[in-house]
Amino acid sequence: MKAKEIRELTTQEIKEKVAETKKEIVRLRLNHAVSPLEQPHNIGLLRKDVARLLTILGQRALSEQK
Repeated sequence: MKAKEIRELTTQEIKEKVAETKKEIVRLRLNHAVSPLEQPHNIGLLRKDVARLLTILGQRALSEQK
């Protein structure tokens, strides 16, 4: 997801997306441990998505405090 797309989501939707993405990362890691994935770089891409989501959540929290 791009940052612009994430900013269009509500705070609750972002929190749900973070939870879903973390579950997906765990699932991919388990599958990769059992048998190699065809595209193991997807794990890294999902981690970056989680970082983007959490960054925007943090920005929103800071702007609400002001």
